[in-house]
Amino acid sequence: MNETFEKIEGLTQHVKEYVQTRIDLAKLEIAEKISQVVGNLIAVMVVMVLFLFVLVFGSLAGAWALSEWLDNNWAGFLIVAGIYCLLAVIVWFARGRLIRFPVMNAIIRQLGKKDKDDDENNNHS
Repeated sequence: MNETFEKIEGLTQHVKEYVQTRIDLAKLEIAEKISQVVGNLIAVMVVMVLFLFVLVFGSLAGAWALSEWLDNNWAGFLIVAGIYCLLAVIVWFARGRLIRFPVMNAIIRQLGKKDKDDDENNNHS
């Protein structure tokens, strides 16, 4: 009888260790996914800042060139500002299709992506 209780206690201890290991594994997988999303977000932000510099300086050069071509100091800058205003209105009305859905899909795809190692381990099992 004593031996049965010892086996049950040992089994209980193994189950507790298994559950704790699964919890730790889940925490690590969540931390990995979050770090991947944050890393991608930072990379996108850096690229966006660099693109913003290109856009600003390119816009200034284009506005300056239009001003020279039109022989009017302010007309080129006004035309470039109008183009940006038109683009802003278009983006605002299409923001769901152009911004919200692609961002949501990218995040969901990143969070739902399985590692190649996981796929290989599951295929060999």
